[in-house]
Amino acid sequence: MAFPTVQVFESYADTAGREFDAVILLGDFAQTVPDDFSEYVAQAQQFDARVGKQALLVPADVAGGRLITAPTGPLTRDYDDVRNISDAAGAAARIAQQAGVTKPLLIVFGVPSEARYGQAEAVAYWGLCQALYEPLEAREHLGEETIETVTAVGVVGALDETWLQAVEAGKRVARDLAGTEPERMAPPRFAEYCQQAFAHSPVRVTVIDDVQQLQHEYPLLMAVARASLGVERHQPCVVRLEYKAPAAEQTLMFAGKGIVYDTGGADVKTGGHMAGMSRDKGGAAGVAGFVKTVAEMRPETLNVVAELGVVRNSIGADAFVADEIITAHSGVRVRIGNTDAEGRLVLADLLSHLREEAPDYPRPQIFSVATLTGHAALAKGPYTALIPNGPARVNEVTEKLWEAGEVYGDPTEISWSRREDYDFVRPRTKADDTLSSNNGPSATTKRGHQFPMAFLAIASGLDKHGTDSQQPLPYVHVDIAGSGVEGGDWQHGKPTAAPVTCFAGCYLHQ
Repeated sequence: MAFPTVQVFESYADTAGREFDAVILLGDFAQTVPDDFSEYVAQAQQFDARVGKQALLVPADVAGGRLITAPTGPLTRDYDDVRNISDAAGAAARIAQQAGVTKPLLIVFGVPSEARYGQAEAVAYWGLCQALYEPLEAREHLGEETIETVTAVGVVGALDETWLQAVEAGKRVARDLAGTEPERMAPPRFAEYCQQAFAHSPVRVTVIDDVQQLQHEYPLLMAVARASLGVERHQPCVVRLEYKAPAAEQTLMFAGKGIVYDTGGADVKTGGHMAGMSRDKGGAAGVAGFVKTVAEMRPETLNVVAELGVVRNSIGADAFVADEIITAHSGVRVRIGNTDAEGRLVLADLLSHLREEAPDYPRPQIFSVATLTGHAALAKGPYTALIPNGPARVNEVTEKLWEAGEVYGDPTEISWSRREDYDFVRPRTKADDTLSSNNGPSATTKRGHQFPMAFLAIASGLDKHGTDSQQPLPYVHVDIAGSGVEGGDWQHGKPTAAPVTCFAGCYLHQ
């Protein structure tokens, strides 16, 4: 699994003789340019007014004879954030690759001494890696060495090489799992990828793929999978990932939505809206990516347990339909409102299992991660939506994630669960206990990304673990429908690996 390895230096002087073949100078060029490069920049600006305003390669007496100027623009305005640095690094990376650079040196300058830029150099490295990432299918067909030609990066700064590469390893797993087409990443092959990614690591991988066991233990998940059972290569599984810390003091528990292809089921997607639905596994991909970073960092005091529901929502004679009433793992009777609201059904059973296990672990926090609603993308744009329950609010779980996202370049926004959300999914008769969804698009439904969290709490039994209970359990629903791919383009956009960096920054980086 190749991505540009990183080597950290305390100063530019320390890089002498290290065989770099270009220098990327990244920062706000309205500020003072470092002395080692100021003359080259000034000379270049005499001949090209674009220097310092857009990413460019200029000749200079530096490593490789190539200086790539990568302006961030202003960084001090109220609305500026560290993504300016990531974007600039990505633009420079693309120029470097096109120019044949294989080992650039990255230097960040002119960054304000503010908390929001505390990880500027790290974010620059990850931005460079994001830009250089190529899809798994392309690498397997053409060869990694052929298309991912930048092999190493030097970075000047006070950084931890292990940490930088651990996060990028996780983000690469997340991108691979999220972005790969539906046959290459059908459920059995998704599980196989996870087994390979965690081989020889401290993470235990368990694949539950026995149909009878799944039907008994994950009935909602299996309703979604029902039409896929006739095609062996599309049959569902649950991938369980477990990391047990040597001296555990806290536990993170994740349910990941892994819909490898979403046709909408009986409520079939029409009008071209099915294209891109191989990326509906982004939640499970992001969870697996975070666990990969955990495997690399091996935290001493943090347990991580994850269950990924890997399912294809197919069309067929045996497809589940609206109006069915299905008893969840929790014992809650769920009336199906729309088969295209399938992800929450998968998550509810996973969450119910985690809920039952939570008392066995120290200080558990539970998360569901999913590309769940178009409403989240509409309401939040490119930001991950966090919706906490009462105990999570008391423990300020979402506030801490928000702060980490701002610093590490994986930003989030917080939404709140309200009484209207619970009313929306209330049972209409005594035949059922909750309604999975309405029969309209979430994007045109009031509180379309908030009410699914209420359903998840009820259907999983987590609503019995609020602040007024004997055993409160912090729970946060994480909707990455707006943040999961670049530009919101679910068919062609590059996966962003959200929310790997946010969670890694919050829970793993000291």
